[in-house]
Amino acid sequence: MKIMIVGGTGFLGYYATQVALDRGYEVGAFALDDVNLEGWWPKEVPVGHGDLFQMTEDELVPVFEGYDAFIYSVGPDDRYTPKAPSYDFFHGHLVEDASKVFRAARRAGVKRSVVNNSYFAYFDRLFPEKGLAKYHPYIRSRVEQAAKLIEESGGGAANGGMDVMVLELPYIFGSMPERMPIWKDVYIERFFHYPAIFFPKGGTSMIAIQHVGEAEIGALEHGEHGGKYPVATDNHTFRWMIQEFEKGLGIHKPIIQPSGKICAMGANSIARAEAKHGNEAGLDLGKLMTDIMSYEIYIPEEVIADNSKLLGYGTDGLEEAIEKTMKRCYPNGFGKGK
Repeated sequence: MKIMIVGGTGFLGYYATQVALDRGYEVGAFALDDVNLEGWWPKEVPVGHGDLFQMTEDELVPVFEGYDAFIYSVGPDDRYTPKAPSYDFFHGHLVEDASKVFRAARRAGVKRSVVNNSYFAYFDRLFPEKGLAKYHPYIRSRVEQAAKLIEESGGGAANGGMDVMVLELPYIFGSMPERMPIWKDVYIERFFHYPAIFFPKGGTSMIAIQHVGEAEIGALEHGEHGGKYPVATDNHTFRWMIQEFEKGLGIHKPIIQPSGKICAMGANSIARAEAKHGNEAGLDLGKLMTDIMSYEIYIPEEVIADNSKLLGYGTDGLEEAIEKTMKRCYPNGFGKGK
């Protein structure tokens, strides 16, 4: 199998590349020319450069010619705050642009594909009463992304089209060369510089990055067309996660976990400040606190076990991955930067 990894030099794509090489596949990558590859990128993997969001479908077809399969590992996630209305931004990038890329791949003769999606789409199915896709533009766009790509697959490879498998990813920990983990700006810099750490009471599903790479390649190998696979290795409370962060950072602070309503007050103040600049998050921050972050919302253990077995990904190493993440963020010690 010859695999093209779109976004190959990014976090998820890099580990998919490593697993694919380890399993003897021929690999190519396509990505923005935004990072120095010297000294760490595998020399046997050619990298094409371009902005697929700006390229036309016709321009994208040659990127995939000669490849049997591809992994789509690009697109904004929920931590990005665009100009309002955020739905237009997320729908444009996650649905319309992704659809363009998948059509180009299908035209080029690719038969198997995987898209990295979000476990929020799984939780939207699991908890319909929460109305996650209704209230959160990012989640709505992720749900629509999976549906659109499967719809445009041409009925899958068995019917002359292209198989599409969807990975629904949780919190991911680990590091890679040249890129700073998003955890530094999104979590550590926001919450860890105060005498106490204030964070919601809930919990979530997590995974170490090497197992995401295994799941990506495993989905190409064993996934069924139209399959949606929520993947994780562990379910933990946010208190446990913060304590693991502290271990990696070499600090110890009190952890205070207010009610969802109190957390929502702070979140809504952030949203109002963003709105003054014309920005809108892809998640309704207030409802995020009251409906998601204040609860222990997990991928069920039996689902994790089933998908781990089917896709062939390991389930160990989370604590080590968190420690590596913290060390990568602060190699000289917490708060001292690079």
